[in-house]
Amino acid sequence: MRQFESVDEVVDLYSRWGNDNYDEDITQLSHAVQCASLAQASGASDELVVAALLHDIGHLIDLDTSGAHEGSLATDLKHEAVGAQALAKLFSAAVTAPVALHVEAKRWRCAAEPAYRDALSPASTASLLLQGGPMNPDERARFETHPQFSAATQLRSWDDTGKSDDTVDPPFEQFLPLLHRVANGRSARAGS
Repeated sequence: MRQFESVDEVVDLYSRWGNDNYDEDITQLSHAVQCASLAQASGASDELVVAALLHDIGHLIDLDTSGAHEGSLATDLKHEAVGAQALAKLFSAAVTAPVALHVEAKRWRCAAEPAYRDALSPASTASLLLQGGPMNPDERARFETHPQFSAATQLRSWDDTGKSDDTVDPPFEQFLPLLHRVANGRSARAGS
């Protein structure tokens, strides 16, 4: 299992694989910075902005491991768990928990908000079936009591919205000071 020891390792992974589309119409890099920008614009904590930026890092880890992406996936590779585990030595649970829960947040929203499922991108719709489909009532109730429920559902909203191919994305490097600050635990807005 991969575990990042430094922000430089994370940046290197995005440098190598960030331009891959991986089942969406935009690159992983574009999706990451769009989600982080949406989080910043909403006034999210520094940790949640970093979670928005890195939430799909598990996909890039898979690309780095396999060397290529071969179209639609036939199995759920648990990118959310892979990503959260890889980031755990570098970032606190305020970053890794929303990363780990963003797929569960999709399943919850599909169950709790009937119109939500119809608005999913084609890739998110296809992956939903692999990820267990909409939550049943017991799963919903349990998820709603999770301490990171709100952060995970906020991240899910940015994940769904941050897929525009006609926006001018900020450079990934814009987020480097934030990544370093949050990795070192010096966030001025921690927990806000």
